[in-house]
Amino acid sequence: MKTGRRGFLLAAAGAAMVGGPKPYGALPSARQLSWHELEVYAFLHFTVNTFTDKEWGYGDEDPNLFAPAAFDADAIVSALEAGGMRGVILTCKHHDGFCLWPTRTTRHSVRSSRWRDGKGDVVKEVSEAARRRGLKFGVYLSPWDRNSALYGGPEYVKMYREQLRELLTEYGPVYEIWHDGANGGDGYYGGAREKRTIDKRTYYDWPATWEMARKLAPGAVIFSDVGPDVRWVGNEKGFANETCWATYDPVGEDGGAAAPGYSRYKEAATGHRNGKHWLPPECDVSIRPGWFFHERENVRVKSAAELWDLYSKSVGRGASFLLNVPPDRRGLIHERDAASLEEFGARMKRTFGKNLAEGKVKASSERRGFEARNLVDGSRSTYWSSADGVNTPEVVVDMGREVRFDVVRLREYIPLGQRVEGFALDYWKDGWQPLAGGTSVGACRVVRLGEAVAARRVRLRVTQSPVCVALSELGLYWSGA
Repeated sequence: MKTGRRGFLLAAAGAAMVGGPKPYGALPSARQLSWHELEVYAFLHFTVNTFTDKEWGYGDEDPNLFAPAAFDADAIVSALEAGGMRGVILTCKHHDGFCLWPTRTTRHSVRSSRWRDGKGDVVKEVSEAARRRGLKFGVYLSPWDRNSALYGGPEYVKMYREQLRELLTEYGPVYEIWHDGANGGDGYYGGAREKRTIDKRTYYDWPATWEMARKLAPGAVIFSDVGPDVRWVGNEKGFANETCWATYDPVGEDGGAAAPGYSRYKEAATGHRNGKHWLPPECDVSIRPGWFFHERENVRVKSAAELWDLYSKSVGRGASFLLNVPPDRRGLIHERDAASLEEFGARMKRTFGKNLAEGKVKASSERRGFEARNLVDGSRSTYWSSADGVNTPEVVVDMGREVRFDVVRLREYIPLGQRVEGFALDYWKDGWQPLAGGTSVGACRVVRLGEAVAARRVRLRVTQSPVCVALSELGLYWSGA
């Protein structure tokens, strides 16, 4: 199911429509709503580490090591598109400090490499390839720089912001800005070869950096341990907890102010019910054991079945799924990774191509203009809402015939906030039989059934909610598994 960005955002702008329910709790911004629609997108970890067989470079690597002789951005993005990716975030600079674009801030970049005679620009080629294929483009810019002699002092922060300025003004539009939490430690640092530590809470002056980013890329969400738009889920295994709230109030390790790399990040897998900030989680994981390409890991690429499971535990719990697919030393997606992606993308299309929950829809409570039939109309811009004070309504879909399904998808109308705290699903077979249940719903809840069910009627019961409900989808799907 696809919903036009314009339609969803226009609906969001008028969330409290005439006759509709009042918003509840923290609410998403327009940029966050646009991000929520992507759901599945890719990470590209690619730099000198690809050629040194390391995960973290020290910062003293010769730029000439970067030599992807067959680099093809269109081929890379094509493989991601086949996997159902709707965006791509490129590691424009990892901790080693090597920049994949000819930055004016340092010589430690592709400008100093013999690759493409020093005229190459990976950021430019990937961003343009993404746009040609309709994928959003995002940037990862490591705050830590193990190459720069300036790191640890105030001049480095100025350099970092200038690098961010280049990326946001010369390669846009950008949909996401990614800040890693790894900051400070041993490194080359212009030849000093020493350990440098910084105060993660104050050194970068993040509010000023984010204010600059807002001006340059107002539509981009900013990711870090603490947002301010999208939060790290707290693990690199690709899943959120079974109960997962989009609201979250970051807390520092000491209980005080939080900052990227300085937070009680384990709380992020669940979030905080009724938190003051709409700060949804992003689940990052690599298709391989490592984040960068390593030949020895060719036999350990995640299968399509494993990716489907991760999707169900990330997007299916209200988060996003950020899947790292590292280019190899040729500058291409390895054939095994590409095959797994293609199979996963085909499975997604096969599963969610058609909502089987079509037919008569009857609710115990509904408002005029917000009837239960909106649950099955294929639009995220319309929704069913119960009357004020009716917080635990139910709805029955009668398909008119027996249908077979093994996946149920629910969506709340999130421009009005996250409301549902408990739900149950039943199907009719000589009386109502329990099917599944859960707690949070949010932007998306995917329920995978242990066994396929054949039924004509299915019932959704909201078992707990502090206010009336606002749900935009009840979908029944067959994965073919």
